[in-house]
Amino acid sequence: MSASPAEAAYRRPTALAVFLIVAGLIGFGAAFALTLDKIHLLQDPNAQLSCNFNVLVGCAKNLNSWQGELLGFPNPLIGLAGWTATVAVGVGLLAVRAPFARWYWITFNVGVLLALVLVIFLITESITVLNVLCPWCMVTWTVTIPTFWAVTLYNLKEGNIRLPERARRVARTLYGWVPLITVVSYAIVAVLAQIQLDWIHRAFV
Repeated sequence: MSASPAEAAYRRPTALAVFLIVAGLIGFGAAFALTLDKIHLLQDPNAQLSCNFNVLVGCAKNLNSWQGELLGFPNPLIGLAGWTATVAVGVGLLAVRAPFARWYWITFNVGVLLALVLVIFLITESITVLNVLCPWCMVTWTVTIPTFWAVTLYNLKEGNIRLPERARRVARTLYGWVPLITVVSYAIVAVLAQIQLDWIHRAFV
């Protein structure tokens, strides 16, 4: 059976697929580690977690806070489900020769947008309220931010999220700059954390 014109013209986003798989596995690993730490705290509230280094860097304070259970259960469980879905999307992109349906991409994009909103909230709470940097949480932040930019800009440039052609051309250009955009995003978080926590001096001096 011959391929349809749409399938024949389809260019598989291999780089995006590989990135989603790698980011998903890293995010899943961080969520799994946090889940284990939460179980340890439930078994023993005074448990010494391997991610607790000092008053500035540690996981216990985050896991024991209300911010760590926004939906009534530990946030890492959201990560286990979300990052599994991310890996599944990446594997699907490599396995399927036809483009995914527009609704599929939009649904996935809504998911990564919600993940980014959650991460922004948790970053804000960590550096302004809890005054602590959770190592595994930071791993999650590190992969969530580029995942949002990569997926969103891909959908914009491909027309899955419909925009005027001029805006799509801008998205195509920005898509090639996702690494730099990600670094800028990291820098913003680092600067805000430095202003609030003076983490450079407290961690290294």
